[in-house]
Amino acid sequence: MKLLKTVRADTSDTFVFDKAAEPGEWAISGALLFANLDSATLSGKRRTAFRSGFLGISSFGWSTLAQIVEASEEQRSTAVEQLAAGLVERCGAPDLATGRAAAEEEMAFAASLCDHAPGMLVAVSRRYENEAIRESFRTLQANSRAKPAPVFSFVEVVGEDAAAPERIDLAGLLDRARQ
Repeated sequence: MKLLKTVRADTSDTFVFDKAAEPGEWAISGALLFANLDSATLSGKRRTAFRSGFLGISSFGWSTLAQIVEASEEQRSTAVEQLAAGLVERCGAPDLATGRAAAEEEMAFAASLCDHAPGMLVAVSRRYENEAIRESFRTLQANSRAKPAPVFSFVEVVGEDAAAPERIDLAGLLDRARQ
């Protein structure tokens, strides 16, 4: 079977969410954490989590991306139990049996998103529409090519006289490139 795990492509999750999920946590959509909230009350980092976050079930932190991975039945069961405990401790589920039932549903939904090859990345976009949460998911193929060179780099030059700073007209360069 296939499930979702959190991925951290760069450090942005650590500052766009109140709490970022650790890379490699089992993940679910996370929409259940917003089910009883008024959309007008969401702002800042909480709104970002609502709009584009997967919930890591170990930390209850957020991840912009999740990755489809192979999972054993034992790993799935462990993830369900961990999520069930989190739903009791953090979300007010009345007991472990109720938390487990909700966790089973959430893990089944996460598994339903995994109709692609392992390694595929998944992103979520979430919104309120007609007083309901609507989610859409898209898949992203990881680029196997080497990363491109950076557009800008800064080099410290030691021992040169302080000269007037060089001015670069990026807009002018673009205009000339289009001609």
